[in-house]
Amino acid sequence: QAQLVESGGGLVQAGGSLRLSCLASGRTFSSYAMAWFRQAPGKEREFVATISWSGGNTYYADSVKGRFTISRDNAKNTVFLQMNSLKPEDTAVYYCAAQKFGILTMKSNEYNYWGQGTQVTVSS
Repeated sequence: QAQLVESGGGLVQAGGSLRLSCLASGRTFSSYAMAWFRQAPGKEREFVATISWSGGNTYYADSVKGRFTISRDNAKNTVFLQMNSLKPEDTAVYYCAAQKFGILTMKSNEYNYWGQGTQVTVSS
């Protein structure tokens, strides 16, 4: 059973930056595709970004493209989300997810493991 623990959330002003981390344990993390999703109050969980097991392929939601960067360090079992030029509409709980077959997908129901989430609040 993989365990994912997110960190790095917080309160930031619009235009600022945050870097989220997701530490994985319990499984062969390096073979998994990883992703970040987010859920704002009263809204459904939405895809943010995903990265292949090697880090060679990444995909982003249009709403964050050019502002967010997903990366991973397999030696440290960690995936990152660098968020720049933050906007109030980026406010949400951000979740890390793992896809055990290495499939890159934007569908939340195709991910096998989830973290507890970390709150990101962007003030205007």
